[in-house]
Amino acid sequence: MMPILTAFTEAAMREAKYKILEDGTFYGEIPPCPGVWANEETLEKCREVLQEVLEEWLILKLRDRDLLDTAPRV
Repeated sequence: MMPILTAFTEAAMREAKYKILEDGTFYGEIPPCPGVWANEETLEKCREVLQEVLEEWLILKLRDRDLLDTAPRV
């Protein structure tokens, strides 16, 4: 069985949407997690930073005891 935080992170990352901006950089966001986005030079770096932002977002949500009602279901 997978740990719940790992399962949540993986489920959320499957919801990620990416696009190439006019300046050639990659923009990624996770729509069910408001404010979770990244903008980087490569797609690989964008994914990496997006996951870091997601993890920080989740820590803040848990610390503040906020509901995760818009987040992906595990």
